[in-house]
Amino acid sequence: MASPRAQPQAVVGGGAAGAPGGVTMRMFHGDVFLGEVDVFPMKQAGEGGLPFPSNEIRISHLSPASERCPPLAILQTIAPFSVRCKLQAKLMPHPSLHRFYLTCFNEFKSAVVVVGDDELHLVAMPSKVEKVPCFWCCSVRSGIYAASVGMLNLRCLAIVFDLDETLIVANTMKSFEDRIEVLSRRMDVEDDPVRISGMSAEIKRYIEDRELLKEFIDTDTVTDNGRIVGTQKEEVLPMSGGQEHVLRPVIRLPERNAILTRINPEIRDTSVFVKLRPAWEDLRSYLTAKGRKRFEVYVCTMAERDYALEMWRLLDPEANLISLHNLAERVVCVKSGSKKSLQNVFKDKGCHPKMAMVIDDRLQVWDEKDQPRVHVVPAYTPYYAPQAEMAAAVPVLCVARNVACNVRGGFFREFDENLLRKVFELMYENELLDLPYAPDVGDYLICEDTSFPPNNKDVAPIHEGMSGAEVEKRLNGLAYPRTQKQIPSSTRSSDDEGATIRGTPGGTNIQSNKGSLATTPSLFVTVLQEIGRLCESRVEFRSTVSNCKSMQFSVEVLFSNEKIGIGIGKTRDEAQVQAAEKALQNLESNYLSFMTPVAGFPKKGANKPPGSGNGFLEDTNDSDDISMEEPSGSTLKQQDHSNALDRLSSVIGLIRELCLEDQHVVFRDQIQNSGSALNGEYHFQVI
Repeated sequence: MASPRAQPQAVVGGGAAGAPGGVTMRMFHGDVFLGEVDVFPMKQAGEGGLPFPSNEIRISHLSPASERCPPLAILQTIAPFSVRCKLQAKLMPHPSLHRFYLTCFNEFKSAVVVVGDDELHLVAMPSKVEKVPCFWCCSVRSGIYAASVGMLNLRCLAIVFDLDETLIVANTMKSFEDRIEVLSRRMDVEDDPVRISGMSAEIKRYIEDRELLKEFIDTDTVTDNGRIVGTQKEEVLPMSGGQEHVLRPVIRLPERNAILTRINPEIRDTSVFVKLRPAWEDLRSYLTAKGRKRFEVYVCTMAERDYALEMWRLLDPEANLISLHNLAERVVCVKSGSKKSLQNVFKDKGCHPKMAMVIDDRLQVWDEKDQPRVHVVPAYTPYYAPQAEMAAAVPVLCVARNVACNVRGGFFREFDENLLRKVFELMYENELLDLPYAPDVGDYLICEDTSFPPNNKDVAPIHEGMSGAEVEKRLNGLAYPRTQKQIPSSTRSSDDEGATIRGTPGGTNIQSNKGSLATTPSLFVTVLQEIGRLCESRVEFRSTVSNCKSMQFSVEVLFSNEKIGIGIGKTRDEAQVQAAEKALQNLESNYLSFMTPVAGFPKKGANKPPGSGNGFLEDTNDSDDISMEEPSGSTLKQQDHSNALDRLSSVIGLIRELCLEDQHVVFRDQIQNSGSALNGEYHFQVI
């Protein structure tokens, strides 16, 4: 916790006058005269001239009170090094000015002067020398301070979601038909039987969902596995702005992870078949867990607005992530082909881009300055690779959840331990360069390998859902041109080219290797994060640059604030992977039970090759049934056998007590190698 800042000195007569060179100005709060102050430009500000018009300081209002963050810490976070000038009261200041100064200082408020589109915040500062009220004046875009003060007090950041192929894939009858036609034409000219088989299976999946959508359009019902499911009328509550109540016919098929809806309830041709990405509920639950707001949620998409609002309603039906009051301004639709930018998302007021992260399946659609804050996920391809999501060791959106957790933890650790502490130590006499470094979400967004094994080597050759332009034409009743959406070669390959999943350049997949899983290096990171989540323990990666001449990166892993691993590499990602691997080894050494083989242990999965499974995230049904049978010819005494059982029970009990309350912990017996078995060592691994 940051130490409390020094208290201001009492105002007494005979205080030192302002330094030479100051400009004397009159200060008002509204129309109330407070007194005269000397104004001094900051030496390093480099902007020349004083910011106050008409050589007077007219305060319009006080900023919202901050519970735990002094105004200077907030301003340094959202507008680093924006101090324009210093203000110092004249000797024997007016009592009103002194009371005003104490109010700002004690209540963590700043005095706001509005100048055009900017706000000048006067921050009450303690002084080592002066015995009169002293202020620093900082400049910031209008509205950002008021939005940021609540977020920083609540330790809350912003998260921006893309929709299509990131969280959902949606199709109309027309888009289904177009994709079936494109695949059929490609099959006609394809010679490779493996590719033909894959395309045939993909077409079959499209046809199956198209028939469900057709039935929904014709009868307002669908037949799912022989069961007839009817529509439910879901009320679309009005947003702020007074739109009318709308009842939409909706069919939810949770077993298929699918929803059928009608954008315009009066026009059946606006019916849409929507596939929700697996593990969305896990990510959504994290954002709203225990009623605590960890992130302010926004949506930025190139889709048509009515479609985007309905897709988000399906994802957030109870409006827990975005309230109806904020929905209109937080769902931002960008014209297809334009660049997305956080500045446009927040409209200069909702949040500062430095405090926001993005979840999107494409990086290049974002403004270059925002790209360091984008966590790129593989495109969701439920028709091309339907099993890919669940074949990954950790689902894509669970990885995104872990990334968001790490970003938030790293950002506020830097804010609390560095910026906040140093701001409390600053005095009026300090200079601009004495201000501490302000955290940025991009500093903590370490890329993770979210790759997963597709059904074959190729990336999905066509987009599986509708593009923004396609949605707009359908909802406006226009004809669709039968042309395939152009896909940049940097993100999608042709049929004849193999490539990794979009969003994981240079990444390696988890591929089958003679029946066993070949673990990707960054799987260490995701497994470690998953262990931390199950144990309700915080996993953090602290990144620094080594002092050695090679300028290598160094990353430390903290598990519940205890350092358990360190890695060094030429890149931050390489160092992080090495640190995660060493951390897992340290955790393993703490939770393994080494014991003399008092009996022969039945080996679960004895038919599996050594090393099958990933060793941590494996589902075992008979995990609690660890039995011990005495082999024939054994010369060990029954007492030793009993002692060994007691040791084993105590170890299992300890691990269960540490790692689960209502979580599931799996224990798997494992021979590390033949040598260790011969030496009388037996290993149990916690999964």
